Amino acid sequence: MENSKLTSSAREFSFSNSDFERVRKLIYQHAGISLSPVKQDMVYSRLARRLRATGAKSFAEYLDALERAGGDEWERFVNSLTTNLTSFFREAHHFPILADHLKKQGNRSGLKIWCSAASTGEEPYSIAMTVVEALGGAASGVTIVASDLDTNVLEVAKKGVYSFDRVARLSPDRLKRFFLKGTGAQDGLVAVRPELRQMVDFRRINLLDSAYSVPNGLDVIFCRNVMIYFDKPTQYKILKKFHPLMNGDSLLFAGHSESFLHAADLFKSLGKTVYAPVGKGV
Repeated sequence: MENSKLTSSAREFSFSNSDFERVRKLIYQHAGISLSPVKQDMVYSRLARRLRATGAKSFAEYLDALERAGGDEWERFVNSLTTNLTSFFREAHHFPILADHLKKQGNRSGLKIWCSAASTGEEPYSIAMTVVEALGGAASGVTIVASDLDTNVLEVAKKGVYSFDRVARLSPDRLKRFFLKGTGAQDGLVAVRPELRQMVDFRRINLLDSAYSVPNGLDVIFCRNVMIYFDKPTQYKILKKFHPLMNGDSLLFAGHSESFLHAADLFKSLGKTVYAPVGKGV
């Protein structure tokens, strides 16, 4: 108990259990995110920055103002509490499956892909590279929509500029084909080639929205490593909104630690955290 008191007293702002529970309730209401009870220190460190930026003297004051007239601060609140860990070709086993699926559909024009948790862009650009490698010249007919809740990471994604260590594991062929190497003041950076960047349409979409600004008849949805932040009822609601957007032979890619078995009436497992819509026909 003494150590806990010392830790609390050393903080710039007091942060009670009731403050934390209030944050948990608000982020769930506005973004569907279920914060674990063990995330109290993380929440403090991230939201303390917002208190400093807004001039609030306490978490209670900050949260009161947020609920009273949050405006743009709601977006900053949500951005502060979302985690955006990603990399190029993360969970690499999915991309050969995507390539095979695209090749099977290759004689049909107007293929549509939605990356629903784009983060800083590594995943949608990995998808775009796979599209080009699989379809060659036909890749120009593929629509790729990439979305995220966090506007900060979307700005990074749109620019498509990364430090070299972010692409160091890519093959020399992919580096040469899809990236430009920075020189001078840009030394140590790489930029996604414009022709690849232009394949991806970045949009802000909250998965809790009643409807999504994406095309109907989607051939592929990537929804990886985001469902872990939602409880099972919220996951089900999101999957229920995905289902009518997809074709009978569409694929839904999930993260390695995610399972949609609780939505077996909507999606069936194909193995390797890949799912197909149920009852759509082909």
